[in-house]
Amino acid sequence: MKRSERSPGLLLCFSAFVLFLIACDKKLPVVQNIDILTLPTQTVKDFETVYSDSGQVKIVMSAPLLERYDKTGDPYIEFKSGLNVLFYEGNKEPVARISAKYARFTDSKNLWELRDSVVAVSEDGAKIETELLYWDQPKDLFYTDRFVKITDRDQITMGTGFEYNRKQSRRKIKNVTAIFYINDEE
Repeated sequence: MKRSERSPGLLLCFSAFVLFLIACDKKLPVVQNIDILTLPTQTVKDFETVYSDSGQVKIVMSAPLLERYDKTGDPYIEFKSGLNVLFYEGNKEPVARISAKYARFTDSKNLWELRDSVVAVSEDGAKIETELLYWDQPKDLFYTDRFVKITDRDQITMGTGFEYNRKQSRRKIKNVTAIFYINDEE
């Protein structure tokens, strides 16, 4: 075959192949990097744990979902679906309890942040309701700077700012806005 007698079909195939290569020369879009450090290092569904001392149950903690974040600058545990804590202090029945629709525990500070419909019932039966409550575990101190409502056997007290130290049985509302006395008379 002479050079000038090339097949037009071969030339057409070669041209199509070159066009295909040129068309495919576009770079694929870059897949966004997933920041692995923002993902939880541990996830637990239907979490429940029991803290005990000398064989006596002290605290039972439960949550629908626990997520631990260890790769951040300040490691923490998050309970996005809520948290329930029962305080037994060695008794057969809980003596106090606390619940919230969201909770976060910061390891370095041993500090709990409870948010959204926080309800705590203390050892003396007082019901404490607020939208934000901090629990400093080493000091055993509960506090908030938000609105709080405390219902005792004989009165309802409302105000802003609250402190409660379980070790000292000291409970204080910083700015009392209302007190309602509950009448037990029939």
